[in-house]
Amino acid sequence: MNTFSAKESIRFGWETFKKRPWFFAGISLLVALLSGIASSLASVFGEDGGATLIGTIVNLGLSTLIGMGSTAFFLKAHDAPEAAQSIDLWHPHRFWEYLAATLLAGAAVVVGLILLIIPGVMLALMLMFVSYVVIDRGFGPIESLKESRRITRGYKWKLLGFALALIGINILGLLCLVVGLLVSVPVSSLAIVHAYRILSSRADAPAPVAAV
Repeated sequence: MNTFSAKESIRFGWETFKKRPWFFAGISLLVALLSGIASSLASVFGEDGGATLIGTIVNLGLSTLIGMGSTAFFLKAHDAPEAAQSIDLWHPHRFWEYLAATLLAGAAVVVGLILLIIPGVMLALMLMFVSYVVIDRGFGPIESLKESRRITRGYKWKLLGFALALIGINILGLLCLVVGLLVSVPVSSLAIVHAYRILSSRADAPAPVAAV
């Protein structure tokens, strides 16, 4: 049975990236451009309260669609890297479930960080796969939070090391004249999906039968 390893997940992300490096780098650049456009829309509506509210709503909607598309794309790229296409970034199905789940997860982490930093970090690790559960399994918001908590149970410290390693990789990407992010971001995204797949399979595996 496969076991979760931060090193192996990152290695998987790197090996998968190397199969189509220019394609994955291009997808990451496209997602970054779309995210930049979505973020700038709020300012287009000016300083008026009502207009700003509209801009915020539009920004939230577009950012959610971008997040859904990126999640769906890397799930497919992980499972079938040669079959992944740019059109896979368009995945609006279960929009409201995804939005509610990510908002709930984000709110829980923020509250945890406000109360005490460590609980916030633990909640972030516990809920790090919420968006993948919504897109991959079609669960509702509450079910997705529960499922992410279930599959991460017993792996918090390993996931903390994994998260710190990914942060380090992306800092190196940022230091490489920013262009390095076109490598570090897709590698990290593929590594996260791999961790999700491994932990899901372990959580779903039947418990071993004790010897008589």
